[in-house]
Amino acid sequence: MKIGAEDKKKVIIMAVLLVVAVPLTIHSFRSFGNSGQPTVTAPQPTAENATRPVQKKRGIPQVREKTLDPTLRTDILMASQKIVYAGGIRNIFRAVEPPPPPPPKPITPVRNPGPVVVEPPPKPQIPLTFYGFSNRPGEPKKAFLKEGDNIFVAVEGDVVERRYKIVKITNTFVLVEDILNNNQQMINLTLPQTG
Repeated sequence: MKIGAEDKKKVIIMAVLLVVAVPLTIHSFRSFGNSGQPTVTAPQPTAENATRPVQKKRGIPQVREKTLDPTLRTDILMASQKIVYAGGIRNIFRAVEPPPPPPPKPITPVRNPGPVVVEPPPKPQIPLTFYGFSNRPGEPKKAFLKEGDNIFVAVEGDVVERRYKIVKITNTFVLVEDILNNNQQMINLTLPQTG
């Protein structure tokens, strides 16, 4: 069987490990002694490191021990079972807690200022102008009304511009009712201006 270059490296590594492992094994057997168990010396308690109870915190007696005492302390376990966790006001999942909201302001009663008088809006003026009439025997009296450039001839009871009803026609005025606003207005006869 030939040993190649790779196998020579493995053999050298194994030999070095054996050289290191043999003295370590011998040393570990000597430290066990005759009984087969390690010899451990426990520190002797002094006045400073003796077991002494410390302040009680939330019903659990805390004990500062510097000895290696493996006994189970059932009194500490029983006291810890009686602790009830009551959540605090701080949120442990936030680094900075926002300030609490301000308390609500007291509600002041509203004083009654007294009766409120609501005046109705003024009714719009009727834009018609009365500038003449016709009075023929056997016919009802006709009024000539003008709005802008439009001229209307109407008798009592007619509706002009689908909004203004002619209530009464006299020689000096016409009584017109605004049907949409329920407003009556007397329009006086205006004489044509001569220039």
